[in-house]
Amino acid sequence: MDGQPYEILEASPMFKGRGSSVLQAKIKNLINGNVLSRNFRPGEEFEEAEIIKTKIKFLYSHRDKFVFCDEQKPSLRFEFSKEIIGENNRFLKTNGTVDSIELDGKIINISLPVKVNLKVTESPPGTKGDRSQAGNKQVILETGAKINAPLFIKEGDIVEVNTETGEYVRRIE
Repeated sequence: MDGQPYEILEASPMFKGRGSSVLQAKIKNLINGNVLSRNFRPGEEFEEAEIIKTKIKFLYSHRDKFVFCDEQKPSLRFEFSKEIIGENNRFLKTNGTVDSIELDGKIINISLPVKVNLKVTESPPGTKGDRSQAGNKQVILETGAKINAPLFIKEGDIVEVNTETGEYVRRIE
């Protein structure tokens, strides 16, 4: 759209009484990471971007820069800013594998797996009497991310997290 590659994050059809229907969408620019809300009418057409996904490894982050390398050639390194990666940076695990999004021979962004396994580093004790949060407590993961998890999760447990919603899925045995 407008010469830029976009990814649809959310889409829902909306029907108006006498008018035509529109598609309300939340889209993300893959180059600069901006998220927009936009309405699309029937008949609008867009060119499909020729995107290639390859596996890359996350090495480290320093001052809002995230450094990655090619899995096959570790000496081939590249970095992204926090603005481009967005909120997904909180689920990046050192030496973890993610997909790179490549357009016209240039890597423009990354794509995390839908679910990742992360270790719980801090977990406050859950008290049975405290039901103000419906049996959940906030835990801190090895990447520094804070998520809500059930009361039975303790420090050292490995949990599965949905990277799209940022929610706890299950405990890994």
